[in-house]
Amino acid sequence: MTTAQREPATRALDGTGLARAIRAEVAATAAALSQRGTTPKLAVVVATDDETSAWYVRSIAKTAAKANIDCEVVDLGADGSPAQVRAALDSLSAADSVHGIILQTPLPAGASFEELASAIAPDKDVDGANPVSLGRLTAGSRAFAPATAAAVLELLDHHEIPLAGRSCVVVGRSNVVGKPAAQLLLRRDATVTICHRHTADLARFTSDADVLVVAVGRPGLIGYAHVRERSIVIDVGTNPTAGGGLVGDVDEPAVTGRVAGLTPVPGGVGPVTTALLLRHTAAAAARAST
Repeated sequence: MTTAQREPATRALDGTGLARAIRAEVAATAAALSQRGTTPKLAVVVATDDETSAWYVRSIAKTAAKANIDCEVVDLGADGSPAQVRAALDSLSAADSVHGIILQTPLPAGASFEELASAIAPDKDVDGANPVSLGRLTAGSRAFAPATAAAVLELLDHHEIPLAGRSCVVVGRSNVVGKPAAQLLLRRDATVTICHRHTADLARFTSDADVLVVAVGRPGLIGYAHVRERSIVIDVGTNPTAGGGLVGDVDEPAVTGRVAGLTPVPGGVGPVTTALLLRHTAAAAARAST
């Protein structure tokens, strides 16, 4: 292939700069609230000894501190029971000093995430985990969207990707990303298709998408044949490698040069997700202070 015949380069839809800007905005908002007597506070409930989870929680706490937001980690330990998790969520929901609550996974054996998350007060549900929040999101009412799903839209907006009237395909139907991302895209007048593990001939759908969002946790699932030429791909996957790194759900080398834009893993959706959790907490604190 000659230089003239080469496909145009793929733009990296980086999220680190966007996350930095959101954190600066949150820090300013939180400082102003603190001057008025309200210090935004985020609480994270943990009942696991999973090291990946512990790393993520430490990252949230560290980032929150830099953004003038207090972060309390309620660590119930690996022996924490579903009843103890529920009690902690009830207590935090009732505490006036707490403005945002996150229920960290994995959970104790036998625990239902949906049942436990229903104990989070919707006004403090900064990661959209309570089924009530998801219902409000679907109905178009005020609610915090799950931060990862919201990060997808933030990235698309930041990189000036038009959505109205465009074909958007979401691969994955979880309550954390797939379903809420589809709802947020619908709000922006996109035509949305949701695919999942039972979808026959996945490439038939994904290769027709102007914007493709992939969130299933299967490394390399999306290859050259799955993407439309000059499309936009948001890779939400974060799959650990044997060497301690991360890869997404998209086979990056296979689609590079074919698609117009692709989020990197890491450095794409992840940092924006964390920044939005802090933005949601500051927003909840602002509402509580009025």
